[in-house]
Amino acid sequence: MSLLVWIIIFSLLGGLLSVIAASTFLLLPDKLRTRLIPHFVSFAIGALLGAAFLALIPHSLEGRFKLDVHHLGMTILLGLLAFFVMEKLVIWRHCHTDHCEAHPEHLEHSHKAAGTLVLIGDGIHNFIDGVLIAAAFMSDIHLGIVTSVAVATHEIPQEVGDFAVLLNSGFSRSKALIFNVLASLTTVVGALLAYYSLANLETYLPYVLAIAAASFIYIAVADLIPGLHKRTQLSVGIQQMLLISAGVIIIYIAHAQLH
Repeated sequence: MSLLVWIIIFSLLGGLLSVIAASTFLLLPDKLRTRLIPHFVSFAIGALLGAAFLALIPHSLEGRFKLDVHHLGMTILLGLLAFFVMEKLVIWRHCHTDHCEAHPEHLEHSHKAAGTLVLIGDGIHNFIDGVLIAAAFMSDIHLGIVTSVAVATHEIPQEVGDFAVLLNSGFSRSKALIFNVLASLTTVVGALLAYYSLANLETYLPYVLAIAAASFIYIAVADLIPGLHKRTQLSVGIQQMLLISAGVIIIYIAHAQLH
């Protein structure tokens, strides 16, 4: 199977699987969905951090790339700052609960501004995910698979939040699903663009991998972890740590087995 086919298949999976999973969640009773989402968020944190520190960063330092460790550190730092600025400007926002400040769900059902903003932000987000998936595959097929898994994992709770905003903005369930699927297809657009633009620019691949690592670290640390601190019970903290560890272990095992 050619590299391009790998990239197309997994960029599709990375985008569409999360939308399908999120739409399935909406069929569950509100109380059950509310209970399950925090568990997926904890697991996603582990998967993201595992993919960043156990796969993306080590691969960007491989001998064939000859990337200076200081350049790597600077790229990750600039990536973190860039994602902060983008989020601050509401260009890219990750919402992982049914209620959050960046997605004004308190608007009237007839007011579609919030839903439109979500779709635009989701499209940009998915486009960037596609670029990162393609770059990972162009470095190593096994790294591409691990990166795609991490992308799909963290997308599920985000898509659940996005669905909630669309429904509260006046979208029907069918329209919310259709528009979310369309937004997810920008993952493939980003992947194809990256494949053809980076094909002859292998020198830049380690920098893209470093930015991908920065993206995963930022999502985990800035967007997901703060939400876990809202629940302070010791038993909940232990449960969160176990799920985070499970996410890391799954990525570690997948990466080790694939190699």
